Amino acid sequence: MEQYSALFLGFISSWGYLAIALLMGLENACIPIPSELILGFAGYLVFMGKLTFTGTIIAGMIGGMIGSIITYYIGHFGGRPFIDKYGKYFFMKKSHIDTAQRWFDKYGIKAVFFSRMLPVVRTFISLPAGFAGINMKKFIIFTFAGSLPWTILIIHVGKILGENWIKMLSIGHEFSLLICILIVVCIIFFYIRHLRKKNNSN
Repeated sequence: MEQYSALFLGFISSWGYLAIALLMGLENACIPIPSELILGFAGYLVFMGKLTFTGTIIAGMIGGMIGSIITYYIGHFGGRPFIDKYGKYFFMKKSHIDTAQRWFDKYGIKAVFFSRMLPVVRTFISLPAGFAGINMKKFIIFTFAGSLPWTILIIHVGKILGENWIKMLSIGHEFSLLICILIVVCIIFFYIRHLRKKNNSN
């Protein structure tokens, strides 16, 4: 997919929010388009003043949610045998699906939340959730809750890096893990802060 990177960037430059939504939809439908490429470049366009920060978040979330829901239903109605047989035609690697399945088997629906912030697993976790037929309302809530901080942070980092946004691609999964750690730390910080406020009010 690397040879198509310039094409994707040109598409985003020309079509803005629509392109971001469409590409994020494809990424969350297990098509190997790095979200760092899409959202990182979107952040750069925010830095350039061509897009708004809020608009890119909304576009990224809409596309990501639609792609995740479509993938859930593919897993739900097609099942694992269907994915194993035809997934390769849509760039779905069995090893990636197996990894997502292990995460889901171990953590259940909580994996839908945390996996959204992890490399590879974040795009494939919708499949085992669909295989298991978990409640759609819960799936949407956990997907949204996990995807939102990831989307915001990637766009924000792209904006901060500006013309150097491409650096986030060179460190690949290590960058994804760093973002995941930052998100988890933030969640813990605000949770502890909430508990302290609650205790002080009592």
